[in-house]
Amino acid sequence: MRKILGLAALTAALACSGAYAQQINVKIGVLSDMSSLYSDIGGAGSIVAAKLAVADFAKANPNVKVEVIGGDHQNKPDIGSNLANQWYDVDKVDMIVDTPNSGVALAVSQVTNQKNKVFLVSGAAASDLTGAKCNANTIHWTYDTWMLANGTGKALVKTGGDTWFFLTADYAFGHALERDTAAAVEANGGKVVGKVRHPLNTNDFSSFLLQAQSSKAKVIGLANAGGDTINSIKQGAEFGIVKGGQKFAGLLVFASDVNALGLATAQGLTLTETWYWDMNDANRAWTKRWQAERNAAGKFPTMVQAGVYSAVTHYLKAVAALKSAADGKAVVAEMKKLPTDDPLFGKGVVRADGRKVHPAYLFEVKAPGESKYPGDFYKVRATIPADEAFRPLKDGNCPLASG
Repeated sequence: MRKILGLAALTAALACSGAYAQQINVKIGVLSDMSSLYSDIGGAGSIVAAKLAVADFAKANPNVKVEVIGGDHQNKPDIGSNLANQWYDVDKVDMIVDTPNSGVALAVSQVTNQKNKVFLVSGAAASDLTGAKCNANTIHWTYDTWMLANGTGKALVKTGGDTWFFLTADYAFGHALERDTAAAVEANGGKVVGKVRHPLNTNDFSSFLLQAQSSKAKVIGLANAGGDTINSIKQGAEFGIVKGGQKFAGLLVFASDVNALGLATAQGLTLTETWYWDMNDANRAWTKRWQAERNAAGKFPTMVQAGVYSAVTHYLKAVAALKSAADGKAVVAEMKKLPTDDPLFGKGVVRADGRKVHPAYLFEVKAPGESKYPGDFYKVRATIPADEAFRPLKDGNCPLASG
């Protein structure tokens, strides 16, 4: 009897100390572009980022058991929403993260809200996700079109780039980026003289670039991303656009794009990002781990992949605090209540509209002679404080902001 009582007392003591904590099971789906123009931005690198976050969290929280799976949305909203439904209903996924492609992200956000799960957007850009199309199950993490527009767009107008022509990817992301940047240009005294829209993932930009060139605009705003941005700039060089005096504004440029273009082609590009692998020691240390896991010494993580790490880390903190991942709205509410703090993005908050707030940085791509080692891509032109980097809460028309 004494042995039984002693065992019961030990079990109770362990439970109180947390050493015998209840196991919490969590399943995370990394929904990304695994095979096309955005695969270097997110893709396999985002799966690695999620797994690194899980491994780091597990050190102090061994009772939280996390499974990470991946899927390819193929840049098609119907495929993305169908996969989200299957993950939530059949595979018992609790949270979806990443999702470069705003059309897919907007569709998955709706599905997530209907199923009361959690959607953490690191890859998509459309500011509508925390605007009129916000919901209580979605958090927009890393960047958005308003931030990009008011970083790069405002800076270029203020330094003389006062006439703009837009080369725009013809879907939700491109339209939102063009809209937000045009508003920033005009608000700062600039003028939009024209625009042309191109199909997603096209190979031939010649007719679009000729229209941009003939517009005589000082700045050609690239409202596209990934492979489309790379091809625009490469083919623009063949037309002598920069040599002719016009300037490309990379409205969404990633380290992977600069790596693909090479500094000789990308030098002088102005861009806005919220994270850069070479900014500080913590970012560099994480990058080495990411490269080792990917077996990719010549690749450098993007802000999207770093955002996946940051978002997953904060999500798991909220799940551990609630001791459950079952109620998506409750988890998101807890994420908004807890201040964000991780090695890559530092301290921040998640606002009522689901917007994760942190500083942004205006960068300029270095010339080859300025770069001292592989991946030494950027010089910092300005730091945009967190309270200025993203659209004010009152201006987004998100119903959650007033409630």
